Amino acid sequence: MSSMCHRALLSIPMAHRSHSAGGCPGWRGWPTYASDVPESRISDGAGPPEIDVTRLRVAIARVSRRLRRHELAGITPTQLAALATVEARGPLRLGDLAAVERIAPSTLTRMVAVLEDLGYVRRDADPRDARASTLSITPRGHDTLEQLRAEGTALLTQWLTLLDPEHRAALAIALPALEALAEPEPPNQRSH
Repeated sequence: MSSMCHRALLSIPMAHRSHSAGGCPGWRGWPTYASDVPESRISDGAGPPEIDVTRLRVAIARVSRRLRRHELAGITPTQLAALATVEARGPLRLGDLAAVERIAPSTLTRMVAVLEDLGYVRRDADPRDARASTLSITPRGHDTLEQLRAEGTALLTQWLTLLDPEHRAALAIALPALEALAEPEPPNQRSH
């Protein structure tokens, strides 16, 4: 990311940032690493507390890693994400899944083969195009996702009980912002 882009990113109030304009590189328009931003603290100057981006990134990564430590039903986190996408948006053509997951088609083909071998997805002929196929989740794939979600929820619930009430309240307040960050598109790009 250019230093000009760094300055622009930090000088625009958070509520008005649109990373789609200006050509700033990074994951889906967002800076990829804290090192992509000259200072890892962001504040809009209007009074809310500063956000230590490095601490936030590390905390999110650690929680994510801890949640993934439980059994992943024999699949990688990337395969798990693709399976969840097929469940949520399927049936999907392979090209559409590759676009949603931002995975090269050749990589996706190998990944889908593994998911098929495990019985988590199935290919069906695309009724609109005889040369293409669609991917659907199987009952086994759905049951596996449900089990992993239940395990992850139980684990996170257990960890939350270890926090003091003030930390739990802070997480409750931060939840809408974390959900916005987790969306496929950054919050300010949805309306563009």
